[in-house]
Amino acid sequence: MVTKTLGDRTGCFSDDEGGNMGFKHKDIIALKDLTKEEIELLLSTAENMREINSRDIKKVPTLRGKTIVNLFYEASTRTRTSFEIAAKRLSADTVNISPSTSSATKGETLSDTALNLLAMKPDIIVMRHAISGSHYFLAKRLSCSIINAGDGAHEHPSQGLLDMLTMRDKFGTLAGLKVAIVGDITHSRVARSDIAGLTKMGSHVFLAGPPTMIPPGVEKLGNVTVCKDMREAVEDADVVMMLRIQLERQGKTLLPSLREYARYYGLNPEVLKLAKKDAMVMHPGPINRGVELSSYVADGAQSHILNQVENGVAVRMAMLYHVSGGELPTE
Repeated sequence: MVTKTLGDRTGCFSDDEGGNMGFKHKDIIALKDLTKEEIELLLSTAENMREINSRDIKKVPTLRGKTIVNLFYEASTRTRTSFEIAAKRLSADTVNISPSTSSATKGETLSDTALNLLAMKPDIIVMRHAISGSHYFLAKRLSCSIINAGDGAHEHPSQGLLDMLTMRDKFGTLAGLKVAIVGDITHSRVARSDIAGLTKMGSHVFLAGPPTMIPPGVEKLGNVTVCKDMREAVEDADVVMMLRIQLERQGKTLLPSLREYARYYGLNPEVLKLAKKDAMVMHPGPINRGVELSSYVADGAQSHILNQVENGVAVRMAMLYHVSGGELPTE
């Protein structure tokens, strides 16, 4: 077995390991903060990590002795579970904390919670929080690494990375792809991470959704085209990414009814025919069947939704690896 060792705490590979410019961040908070080369490094590392996930014994000693705290202030199934699995497969010790069982119910502030956790010497805190920018607030105050598992309507970098990895698995490259993102763009942190990552990697992003769910100035985020009609966005698309309507983040109702939304912005077999014949259908989950997309499409041959979930573990292993330092076993 050959091992690749990170050169220092920042996560840089040494020059004799291919001359890669390396990953120089203590934290991973937003894809907009990363360069194209750093995103490529994370994706390539995730590809290596998938080999570990295919073994009979899915565990390596890469992060043995490291302590990772999963601090989730919002509900999560896929993200929280995959971060925990990722940490355990790298042999890290994990602690899971939810606000309902923490001192947050007694009025403790986020800063005090984090400082108390820091006193217990964790190496990484993986956090999901309802307030956009909360991770930047902690990163300036804590010496341990911070990984963003979703903050408000800001970003969800691990979801963006696993989405890109899933697309690259099929097409071999992200450059030149037409990616349609349809739905509640305004409240979607996934959309912002996908836009930041995909445009840096050379994809063309087309957005569609009710006018009340398209944020003003979104075109300034990169190579983004806003379409008035969903069909325009989907036409000749390589990838169709459907988003969940995030009613929990809306201060008021932004659409007449779910039935009307499904009629004009739901993905059904007829609309999917407008995309390329080998187009991918994706969704970050959870799916509202019959609203964002029909069950026929969600379970159909073009659906890559479960591939996204599978890639989530490898991507989160890569993120933990690069912010902590360690050894990457390869055959």
